[in-house]
Amino acid sequence: MIFLIPLCIFPNCWWLICSLLFAASFVYFFFFPYFFCWANLGSFFGCDLISYGLILLSLWICVLMILASESILRSGYFPGFFVFVVIFLTIMLYCTFSSVGLLSFYIFFESSLIPTLFLILGWGYQPERVQAGIYLLFYTLLASLPLLVGILFVYNSFGSLCLYLLCGNGFLGSALFYVCMVFAFLVKMPMFMVHLWLPKAHVEAPVSGSMILAGVLLKLGGYGLLRVFPVLFKFGFCFGFVWVALSLVGGLFVSLFCMRQTDLKSLIAYSSVAHMSMVIGGIMTLSYWGVCSSFALMVAHGLCSSGLFCLSNISYERFGSRSLLISSGLINLMPSMTMWWFLLSACNMAAPPSLNLLGEIGLLTSLVSWSWCLMLVLILLSFFSAAYTLYLYSYSQHGSVYSGLYSCSLGYVREFLLLFLHWLPLNLVILSVDVTVFWV
Repeated sequence: MIFLIPLCIFPNCWWLICSLLFAASFVYFFFFPYFFCWANLGSFFGCDLISYGLILLSLWICVLMILASESILRSGYFPGFFVFVVIFLTIMLYCTFSSVGLLSFYIFFESSLIPTLFLILGWGYQPERVQAGIYLLFYTLLASLPLLVGILFVYNSFGSLCLYLLCGNGFLGSALFYVCMVFAFLVKMPMFMVHLWLPKAHVEAPVSGSMILAGVLLKLGGYGLLRVFPVLFKFGFCFGFVWVALSLVGGLFVSLFCMRQTDLKSLIAYSSVAHMSMVIGGIMTLSYWGVCSSFALMVAHGLCSSGLFCLSNISYERFGSRSLLISSGLINLMPSMTMWWFLLSACNMAAPPSLNLLGEIGLLTSLVSWSWCLMLVLILLSFFSAAYTLYLYSYSQHGSVYSGLYSCSLGYVREFLLLFLHWLPLNLVILSVDVTVFWV
């Protein structure tokens, strides 16, 4: 991937870079680790099944980011620098997911923030993008400084930061140490009450920024929790109920917020918070089903929410507005695009045969077996998840057409290919349940 960077200088290499990244993701697909331990292990980098799935997701989403951002190439607004930022972000994500040391993981975890800020500040739509960038920067950095202190404390206690050496030690520490290690990842996911940076960042970001934020960057938090819990599992058993209760009740409140949204991107952003609240709950149970199903839902949500942001951008390019009140009646103007709205909306509400269904069923099982008191909250969360998705689909596709729009394109081949490449893996991966769920 590093060798793709010189191609960014040449103005006619946009689609060549996209094709080479696409080929790289297919090549990486065949390096699947069929054994459930670390592979390709070196001093700094290695790969296990969790790393493999999220690296493959990162490569796939970054290809689709370039494919979705053809308007930047058409307008000539620094397309070479845009592709450079995307490639640099891909490399940072690859290094983050394949790091075997906690300190190198922390460095790459924070480094992924820089290209994301460039995307929001450089190619965002409105002046408010500066405020969104400040929210993103300060929420993430302030929450991650205690994590750095916690990592140094782990090194002082164990004399090593290798993830595969720390597994099973169950280091006790203190409650403060536990909060320091966990809080940075909860902000990144994000958990309710520390989620305010996410809707702002999504609304002001270009389509590529929204895709990578929803598709991969939120999963950094879940991946980090899965990596640090071997050190923290004794405190995890003691304090897990706090995070489970907070995340699930918060997810329910966010689902109610979604029912009142009129901004397309804001609605999809809040729905990400609601879905990731179930992932937090599943990981905090520290159970086999919870961890496996959280991983499955992270991959599924990455593809599904990225596809929905693509659809909202396709609508925005025609109407010039993200408002559901203006961009309604799309079935009259773009009937072929309505099918993709339906397919991805169905995946978002965990309809079969999507991977979302598998992840949510596993999470419901693990959370109810952990505590049956959560049953009512989970029923309401699932109901409102379906309700706001139906609200999104019906308001955008049905109703009267905005009178200020006379005609628009039904959709380009590039857009249909983009949506197909989101939908296909989302519905095919469920056929290999042994890889996505039963991998421990």
